[in-house]
Amino acid sequence: MFSNNSISISVSDEDSDDLGRMRVRVRRKRKKPIHRFKNELARRVLRLLLKYWTILIFLPAAGLLVFEASRIGRKPGLVVNSELGTVKKPSSAKKSEGNLNRLDPTTRVVGGVRERCLKLLPPEELEHLDVPVGEESTSPVNKVLYISENDTPSLVGNTALSQHRTEATRFNLFTGNQTLDQRDKSFKASETPMVHCGFYSDNGGFKISNEDKYYMQSCRAVVSTCAFGGGDDLYQPIGMSEASFRKVCYVAFWDEITLSAQESVENRIGENGFIGKWRIVVVRELPFADQRLNGKIPKMLGHRLFPHAKYSIWVDSKSQFRRDPLGVLEALLWRSNSVLAISEHGARSSVYDEAKAVVKKNKATPEEVEVQLTQYRHDGFPEDKRFNGKKALAEASVIVREHTPLTNLFMCLWFNEVVRFTSRDQLSFPYVLWRLKVLKNINMFPVCTRKDLVNSMGHIRKAKPLIH
Repeated sequence: MFSNNSISISVSDEDSDDLGRMRVRVRRKRKKPIHRFKNELARRVLRLLLKYWTILIFLPAAGLLVFEASRIGRKPGLVVNSELGTVKKPSSAKKSEGNLNRLDPTTRVVGGVRERCLKLLPPEELEHLDVPVGEESTSPVNKVLYISENDTPSLVGNTALSQHRTEATRFNLFTGNQTLDQRDKSFKASETPMVHCGFYSDNGGFKISNEDKYYMQSCRAVVSTCAFGGGDDLYQPIGMSEASFRKVCYVAFWDEITLSAQESVENRIGENGFIGKWRIVVVRELPFADQRLNGKIPKMLGHRLFPHAKYSIWVDSKSQFRRDPLGVLEALLWRSNSVLAISEHGARSSVYDEAKAVVKKNKATPEEVEVQLTQYRHDGFPEDKRFNGKKALAEASVIVREHTPLTNLFMCLWFNEVVRFTSRDQLSFPYVLWRLKVLKNINMFPVCTRKDLVNSMGHIRKAKPLIH
C-alpha cells in the first residue's frame, strides 16, 4: 500500500551515466592543474640544472678562492729593510719552526724490524768519549802543500785557461788562477802534492779578526756552519753530552750583511763572542759576489780555517744540528774506520741526471752546466758512477770528516771544481771521488741517517748577493 504523499521520480540509465561522467569530470578538473604545474616546474628546474651546472660549480669555487685570498692578504708579510733586504720572518715561517728542537729519533724498517737510522752509543758511554790520539796513517799522501803567492812564477806555466774561463773566470786572488794543466795534475796523488786551495794571497779576501783566529786555532774538533747574505737564522745545537760541549767547538761564520740582519731582530753577539753555544766569527771582504760560492769556503776548507782540528762536522745553515758530535764521529767514522762520511742523494745517482734537475730548478744556467758536463764527458766520467755499491751522488748538507792529508786534498780539489764550474757541489763530488782513486774509506750513509742528524728548517729568506 502506498502513501498519497509519495512522489515518484524516474531516472533513466542515460541520466545516470551523464551524472557519473559529470562527477568524474568535476573531480578531474580539480586535480589536473596542480599535477601539470608540478610536472612543468620539475622539467624547468631540470633543464636549468643541465644548462647551467658548470656555473653552479664555479661560483662556490670562486667564492672559496676569494675568501682564501683575503685571508692571505691579512697575514703579516716580511719586514723589509731597504739596505739589508728582508730580515724578519713572515708568519708562514712558523710552519718550518715545527721542526725546531725536536730530538725524536728517525727510524726505518730493515728486514721487517724497525730500527734507528743513526745508532749512537748510550748516553753514559757518550759522556766518556774523547777525540782519539792520531794513529800512523797508511795513506799515500803524507802532506799537502798549498800554492801561495810566492809560487806563481814557477807554477803558472804556459797552459792558458780555457776560453770560457778567461771570459768569465771566478778565479781571483783568493783562489789563484789554476790552469787546466794544473787541474789535471792535481788529481794525481803523491806523497806531497801541491795544489791550489784558497787563501792564495794576503789580499785575497776572507778576513777574520786575530781574536777569532786564536780561538779557531784552539779547536781540536769542531761543528761549523755559515750564513752569508742574511739568508738564514741561527739555530742552537741540541742533543749534545756535557763531554762534547766541553771538547767540541761550535763556530758559525757570518758576513756583515748577516750581522746587521740579525742585530735588527735583536740577535746580538755577546761580549764573549758567542750567541748561545755558537762562537760567531764575522768574516769581512768576502772574495766572491756569489754568496753560495762564499759559503763553500767554510764548508770545504775547514782544514785551512781550523789548522789544528782533527775532526769536523759541517752543517748547512738551513738545518739545526741535534746530536752529540763525538757520538756522531764514533758512529759514522770511528766505528766503520772511515775518514769521510756524507749522505747519499735522495733522488738521483747520475751526475748527468742531476745536471738536468739543476737547470730545471734554475739553480744554474744551462750554459755553465753544459761547460761542466762537456769537460766531464771529455775526461771519460761515466753516466752512473757508484761507490762501494752505493750512490756516489751526495747530498752535502752534512759532512763529517777526519782532517787527514788525503781528505784535505780531496776537499781542495772539490773546492777548485766549484770555483771553475758551477757552485752546485753535488755535480762535482762524484767526479772528484772518481778522479782521486786513492780515497777509499768513505761512509756514504743513507738519507734517513742525515734526517736523524739534523732538524731541517729550510731557507728562511733569499741571501743577498755581495756587491763588489
